Amino acid sequence: MTTVAELPAGFADKVLSAQTTFRSVMDAMARPGSVQRVTAVSGAPASLMRGTAAIALTLFDHDTPVWLDPLLSETSDVAKWLKFHTSAPVIPDSSISSFAVIGEPRALPALDRFAFGSNEYPDRSTTVILQVESLTMGPAFELRGPGIDGTAVLRATLQPADLFERLAINATLFPRGIDVVLVADDAVVAIPRTTRLVAKGG
Repeated sequence: MTTVAELPAGFADKVLSAQTTFRSVMDAMARPGSVQRVTAVSGAPASLMRGTAAIALTLFDHDTPVWLDPLLSETSDVAKWLKFHTSAPVIPDSSISSFAVIGEPRALPALDRFAFGSNEYPDRSTTVILQVESLTMGPAFELRGPGIDGTAVLRATLQPADLFERLAINATLFPRGIDVVLVADDAVVAIPRTTRLVAKGG
């Protein structure tokens, strides 16, 4: 069993790495579908991809309740690492979480399990961080929306296979909705609530 004293540092250079990762995530949000790289993290639990760990170190804090899916919560390692490095409360209720971290994407809960925000405070919604197999290989997803010049094509191996169909609920909910950050190793792609699937190819 790992003690708090044995938990290794996350970023080698905490300030610089957090700034670089924050810019990468903001670039991903500003240019939906584009693949951005984040600063690698050392010493994170094996079930957390390097990109997920970097986002956590950058965006999570004591005011951002985090929900972990069953894969990530089956041992205490991830929750312990997050609490030690970010002070973020790990909570059992996904409907009030600021972030939901999904280690087993095939088991992504129904989106209505998360917070959609309100018309007055649409930012009080859950950002879903979804670990996926690849953000460079796989079916082509043609995307449209703010931040995209015409359309953008994302090639990715995603689960659940109907992710974009599920996210279509955002069109009905807007300005409420769910933002998604896809992570594969140290690569990230943002799918904000304003992004729509135009077509899916092989």
